[in-house]
Amino acid sequence: MQAESSSKMEKYRARRTHPQKEARRGGNRAALFVYATEGLENMAFISNAVSLVTYFYGYMNFSLTKSATTLTNFMGTSFLLALFGGFISDTYLSRFKTCVLFGCIELVGYALLAVQAHFHQLRPIPCKGIAPDQMNQCHAADSTQAAILFTGLYLIAFGTSGVKAALPSLGADQFNEKDPKEVTQLSSYFNWLLFSLTIGAIIGVTFVVWIGTNQGWDWSFGVCTIAVLFAMVFVCMGKSLYRNNVPRGSPFVRIMQVLVAAIKKRSLPIPTMTDELHEVHDREPGVNDEILPQTDQFRFLDRAAVAPSPGSGSTAGPWSLCTVSQVEETKIMLRMLPIVLSTVFMNTCLAQLQTFTIQQSTTMNPHILGFKVPGPSVPVIPLLFMFILVPMYERIFVPIARKFTGIPTGIRHLQRIAVGLVLSAISMAVAGVVETHRKSVAIHHNMVDSTEPLPMSMFWLGFQYAIFGAADMFTLVGLLEFFYAESSAGMKSLSTAVSWSSLAFGYFLSTVVVQVVNKVSGGWLTNNNLNRDKLNYFYWLLAGLSVLNFGFYLVCASWYRYKTKEGANGLSLTTVDSKAKGLTGGDPDSKASITV
Repeated sequence: MQAESSSKMEKYRARRTHPQKEARRGGNRAALFVYATEGLENMAFISNAVSLVTYFYGYMNFSLTKSATTLTNFMGTSFLLALFGGFISDTYLSRFKTCVLFGCIELVGYALLAVQAHFHQLRPIPCKGIAPDQMNQCHAADSTQAAILFTGLYLIAFGTSGVKAALPSLGADQFNEKDPKEVTQLSSYFNWLLFSLTIGAIIGVTFVVWIGTNQGWDWSFGVCTIAVLFAMVFVCMGKSLYRNNVPRGSPFVRIMQVLVAAIKKRSLPIPTMTDELHEVHDREPGVNDEILPQTDQFRFLDRAAVAPSPGSGSTAGPWSLCTVSQVEETKIMLRMLPIVLSTVFMNTCLAQLQTFTIQQSTTMNPHILGFKVPGPSVPVIPLLFMFILVPMYERIFVPIARKFTGIPTGIRHLQRIAVGLVLSAISMAVAGVVETHRKSVAIHHNMVDSTEPLPMSMFWLGFQYAIFGAADMFTLVGLLEFFYAESSAGMKSLSTAVSWSSLAFGYFLSTVVVQVVNKVSGGWLTNNNLNRDKLNYFYWLLAGLSVLNFGFYLVCASWYRYKTKEGANGLSLTTVDSKAKGLTGGDPDSKASITV
């Protein structure tokens, strides 16, 4: 620990020795490399997120349900493992090193899938073109073929998890939260990060998906491999411009120390005065100089900061005595957990748009203006919608809202998330209406068991996609910005990973929901023929559950209290009222958001 502290101080002194060099680092110029990296990596990831279900179904000969659950499990694992990536970034490596390491792992995964898709000996004979009721005559991938497939898939999942945990925080680190000008730039950063994600996704679901459909899956996976390679090149090009974080030790250990210390002292009365609690004000600048004042939630944890009385014989080690800031860091994480849990169900709905809705598109007329659009490219509709909305939101809505609220982000993070949750419920209701119409077309034209496309344009699916695209714009960025802004300095990457874990649990919950609905309903989704399934009922069920989930979110957001902090000198750096609650307060209550 002494050597680690010495290393941190050497890095800090190096910055102090060259202040002009350090001042030239960071800002929008450094963030440009993050945008490019994020766009390229997301191009590869999203192109597979929307098309792998057709690869599993048509080329690996999985059933429709297994194809959907395999994809959702892969997606869920990708986002859940972000917690591990965030832990590594905050504890051992800088965010930059984490991005490079995990990006290389992702690169190997795409290369392995490209090799498997290229050599027919490594995959089964495709069953494309066979009637749905004869799919059971096809042979699925054997154990060796499946092992290669899942090894490649989960190398990608492991690699992208670290990138998703560290890269957004690496970009956000380029803006100083204590500088009023850079606070506004930080708010814009998250919107432009979504914009770069959107551009990458648009290219992925059009160009890359078109290559997979028309040139072969080996070409598609090959393009993804090259994209991730260039993503790593771009993130390395910006190394000299980055403001790099210094790992501050394991946030999990700090949280466990608070819990253990509080349990040890459970018989002590809860302290009523702040000066009764232990805090270290003389901290080493640049290493861990953030001091968090006491709050009145989870008061039982305050016992962890009660110093042992003289002569009691009690030790004052890190597992027996914690600082107020360490206790508050634990409280922040506990307060954020209900927020992330209340957004899980929205991502369960998102999983349906990436599985069943893609399968719907394969039964519909894919032509528009004489051009045949691959089914997995249908998500380009919400992406184009987001491509237009994000600049409008950043350039028009935020400045106007900022004049009225005095908040750098225009509206509070939790309000932005709430808008997205409402739109997701509307999207599922619309999806049910569209599916009802699609089935009626199949019945009317006597094409229930036909493999031919229905005389109905797949762009009917654009309604549900467009609404959900707007929902994603509000909720995804709202979550990322919320968790980065609210987390303590020593767990920025982990908190970003927690926001991604909402997606993970949503995908895993999707698998459970599909299985439970099939069992309870008697088989709404058990056929390999969507024309005979009750997918419209399933969508309406999701819409109803989304409304209930929104009610749960309102309770959690109203209970939440935003973070306050002060510098190492004890002076307040923000004017956030610790008693202000999530949807009605908690951001700066005046137009001067940074005061001393």
